[in-house]
Amino acid sequence: MTNRTHLNDRAMAFRSQHIAGRPLVLPNAWDVASARIVADAGAAAVATTSAGLSWDLGVADGDRLGRDEALDAVARIAAAVDVPVTADIESGYADAARDVAATVRAVLDAGAVGVNIEDAWHDGNAPLRPVQAQAERIAVARATADAEGVALFVNARIDTYLMGVGEPEERLAATLERAAGYLAAGADGIFVPGAVDPVTVEALVAGVDGPLNVMAWPGAPSVSEFAALGVARISVGGGIAQAAHALVRRAARELLTEGTYGSLAGGLDYGELNTLLGNGS
Repeated sequence: MTNRTHLNDRAMAFRSQHIAGRPLVLPNAWDVASARIVADAGAAAVATTSAGLSWDLGVADGDRLGRDEALDAVARIAAAVDVPVTADIESGYADAARDVAATVRAVLDAGAVGVNIEDAWHDGNAPLRPVQAQAERIAVARATADAEGVALFVNARIDTYLMGVGEPEERLAATLERAAGYLAAGADGIFVPGAVDPVTVEALVAGVDGPLNVMAWPGAPSVSEFAALGVARISVGGGIAQAAHALVRRAARELLTEGTYGSLAGGLDYGELNTLLGNGS
């Protein structure tokens, strides 16, 4: 079991990094190599991506990966870097709210100090879980972490915008209603992927009584522009993993069809990678 006192110190440090207007920037990682590279680039923390992690293990994203497989990967990542790690646990790897407790204990055992828990209901009767049902899951996560003596940062993800739930003119109000319920249940921050336009982000910052996390992609406002809107955390989800896999496809197709090697240009130096990834081995 990971030392809870040490873990709580790291959790408190991670918690302090969420400042409106001075966003914590998280280039999401999915394995030890990507996590080490992200940390070496200067990231103050490492966030996992469930999509990238699932794909790395040959599984589709969307609550398809088992808890043990996912958190084994998180444990390897947490052991490989010297910065706080926050884990994307999808909807909690649990059907019943009470079973989220086992997931949170496993997250702490893995050495992570934060979680993203989403309200998407992949196998349910609606796109999103009912507000009260999701609030109950968040409350279990909060109570479990508190009982373990760790100030786990619970980042409650709201998928109204990402999944296009409801009428556009009603989406902001629905999102703020969910945010209020989740914060009251013990969430520490609110994550609204899919919302990047400045007007919406500004309204979310004003209406959410806690740190706001957005997910960025090409064409989204820059980090400095998000900062000016009052965002506290910026992540990129599976974006870096998607870019990496796109390079694999381009290089393979070029080699197999053209017989040339241009896609390999700009790769990291072999010796540099060997040194970076060999640390601690």
